[in-house]
Amino acid sequence: MKGIGIPWILLVVVSLLCFLVSSSAFSSTGLSDAEAARIRRRQLLSYRDEFGDRGESVRVPPSFKFPNDRLRNAYIALQAWKLAIFSDPKNLTGDWVGPNVCNYSNVFCAPLPSNASLIVVAGIDLNHGDIAGYLPEELSLLADLALFHINSNRFCGIIPHKFERLKLLFELDLSNNRFAGRFPDVVLRLPSLKFLDLRYNEFEGTVPKELFDKDLDAIFINDNRFVFDIPDNFGNSPVSVIVLANNRFHGCVPSSIGNMSRLNEILLLNNGLKSCIPAEIGRLKNLTVFDVSFNELVGPLPDSFGGMLSLEQLDVAHNLLSGAIPKSICQLPRLKNFTYSYNIFTG
Repeated sequence: MKGIGIPWILLVVVSLLCFLVSSSAFSSTGLSDAEAARIRRRQLLSYRDEFGDRGESVRVPPSFKFPNDRLRNAYIALQAWKLAIFSDPKNLTGDWVGPNVCNYSNVFCAPLPSNASLIVVAGIDLNHGDIAGYLPEELSLLADLALFHINSNRFCGIIPHKFERLKLLFELDLSNNRFAGRFPDVVLRLPSLKFLDLRYNEFEGTVPKELFDKDLDAIFINDNRFVFDIPDNFGNSPVSVIVLANNRFHGCVPSSIGNMSRLNEILLLNNGLKSCIPAEIGRLKNLTVFDVSFNELVGPLPDSFGGMLSLEQLDVAHNLLSGAIPKSICQLPRLKNFTYSYNIFTG
């Protein structure tokens, strides 16, 4: 195991995870023991370490002709990905054959914004495919990709570091898969990214504070295994929606939250937060949903809640909040649901 660069026991655990995820595919497709063993070896290699990406060897037939080099690169990327797929029960990639990548199912081509005469691969959508496999480094050849959606599959491993080459990537949806390891820092190096969805995976460890300095419109990192304090620069984020629920955060709700003037929805439920709710919360004039239930928040609800004139859903249940409920909350003009059970309110 020398040179792999990841603790041996972790490597075994991660390999076993992918094996279990795709083992049902082995039985349903009638793979031989030798074929199953080869797949498991490839899965093992896909986790070499957190600094080396895994690729596949793709040969371009000399007879294949492409309108431009970008589509040739797209062919290499998509064929490498097809080799990295162990199971495709809905056959979503079944017609990924031949040089005309713009005719592949779930692959979308469009004119390049900076040069309309060039047709490029601009989007991929394999949502709800139940596909098992991993992301090979060759996907970084899709340099013109703006949309990458693969939610609700069984992809394992890490996000290739070479994804940093996807300078036009606008939407990245990796939710509801089996990705593991630390927070994929590569997303911080995507200059055009606005929508980030990592929810329902196996990511763990800390979340870099730089995430909240990035010009994103939506952040979904809920239902992972992240453990960290929400940093003071949290309020720098220009997001309209942020969901951090069902992780293992701790510490305070920072007062900088009051700076998030574009915020429309925030869900912090079930995270182990142990602070007071800061009075600055009342500055969120555009907020419609605020959910901090199932934490260990203490102290009173600030009277400044009365300034949240757009608020429709307010859930502070299952905390240790005390004191009287401010009258200003009852006077909110758009409030439809206020859940405050399982606290120690008086009056």
